[in-house]
Amino acid sequence: MARIVSLTPLGRDKERFKAELDTGEELAVTVSHIADYGLYTGAELEEETLSRLRRDAERSRIRARALRILGSRAMSRRELVRSLTDKGEDEAAAEAAAEWAESLGLIDDREYAMAVVRHYAAKGYGLMRIRGELSRRGIDRSLWDEALSQLPEEMEEAAYQALEAILKGAPGDKAKLRRAGQALARRGFSWSEIQRALRRYTEEFGEEELDEE
Repeated sequence: MARIVSLTPLGRDKERFKAELDTGEELAVTVSHIADYGLYTGAELEEETLSRLRRDAERSRIRARALRILGSRAMSRRELVRSLTDKGEDEAAAEAAAEWAESLGLIDDREYAMAVVRHYAAKGYGLMRIRGELSRRGIDRSLWDEALSQLPEEMEEAAYQALEAILKGAPGDKAKLRRAGQALARRGFSWSEIQRALRRYTEEFGEEELDEE
């Protein structure tokens, strides 16, 4: 048996309260917990009731933390779990919080994958780099094909536009073209796409074509 000796607001959050027990234990409870458990200063809690309240309070705490993380940026389910565990949360509890967020539509890996592809394609990145971003963000491979279908079948035009952005239509010698080609490779374009883009650029602007090595 434990008794609540005080029940006070927790910081500026009007939905959360600190319940201090006569054992010295403190629980962060929500307005819902107060209503569901009939909590008030002086209330006595049986051990079974207190155990359930502890579990519910802990679940609410992790969910609140998940909401704060999701408020910073869009992310995948795996990224949320990783962020929670990096902050010291138990992996099973983090998975449960992510499942809850997903059930509310706060996480949608399919839509997130589509957004990631659009974002990096707009920044002038190639297929390999975009695939790498999907992998790094923990998006399930079963969602990749649909997201990547937004890209053109041939990425040569994207490679050429990226090359134009790098060289800005200015004349360049072999060294500049080689460096530009290396920059395109870092952006995730294939060597064949890079070669075609460089060839087109040299034909259009009259520069000397990059020698193959």
